[in-house]
Amino acid sequence: MGNTFCLFCGCIGQSHVAVVERWGRFERLAQPGFNFFNPLAGEFLAGLLSTRLSYLDVRIETKTKDNVFVQLLCSIHYRVIKESADDAFYELQNPQEQIQAYVFDVTRALVPRMTLDQLFEQKGEVAKAVLDELEKVMGAYGYNIEHILMVDIVPDPSVRKAMNEINAAQRMQLASVYKGEAEKVLQVKRAEAEAESKYLGGVGVARQRQAITDGLRENILNFSHKVEGTSAKEVMDLIMITQYFDTIKDLGNSSKNTTVFIPHGPGHVRDISEQIRMGMMEATSAHVNTQ
Repeated sequence: MGNTFCLFCGCIGQSHVAVVERWGRFERLAQPGFNFFNPLAGEFLAGLLSTRLSYLDVRIETKTKDNVFVQLLCSIHYRVIKESADDAFYELQNPQEQIQAYVFDVTRALVPRMTLDQLFEQKGEVAKAVLDELEKVMGAYGYNIEHILMVDIVPDPSVRKAMNEINAAQRMQLASVYKGEAEKVLQVKRAEAEAESKYLGGVGVARQRQAITDGLRENILNFSHKVEGTSAKEVMDLIMITQYFDTIKDLGNSSKNTTVFIPHGPGHVRDISEQIRMGMMEATSAHVNTQ
């Protein structure tokens, strides 16, 4: 199938249109299907035009407002207007070069007014400006511009590397801020926990001392009631010497202690023995008086 022609007739394929001339002058457009030609009257087939959608990739190199050289890859989709196929056939010898020239003109006039960041953000605006200009110009030549896509924006490699480094530095800075905030929260919580622990420890020590004081007071009162003639000071001295020997005993029984420092001078031994003797004598005297 497709386009088939002979001297007097021809079959024009779908999505094509034929230009028929008579004695070298445009006569008519032959639509898809079977068509007759009269060569005796000077008719002949001058050419064929495809009405399918065509595309043209245009690469433009230009400079942005912040002096960055970039390459833009623009894809133009266009087709021949069936009703104006004669204009497309006779007016333009090379439509691709014409389209490319207008794309260059529009983009190189618009992009230098944008920074690189604005170009990435507003590439749709650049495509729309190119589309408006091409529709106005190419429509007069029998071409319809369907779509214009700004496929890619490629800055200079050194600029891309610098942009990536800036992005990485900003992300590292943001990560450092979050890390600092997390450490701050941890330190605050740790300080609050330490303060709470010290407070509870103080409460515990205070309660312990209160319990010790209450126990000593109760012991002194009980001993004073059972042993007449004893004073609170004497009972307290006896309790202290007893606690002293209990402490030494506990230190000696502990397997983790290898050295124990205790008073070892003669004066200390004499004081301890006197306290013990006086305690025993006072206890015996109290017992005799009771009998």
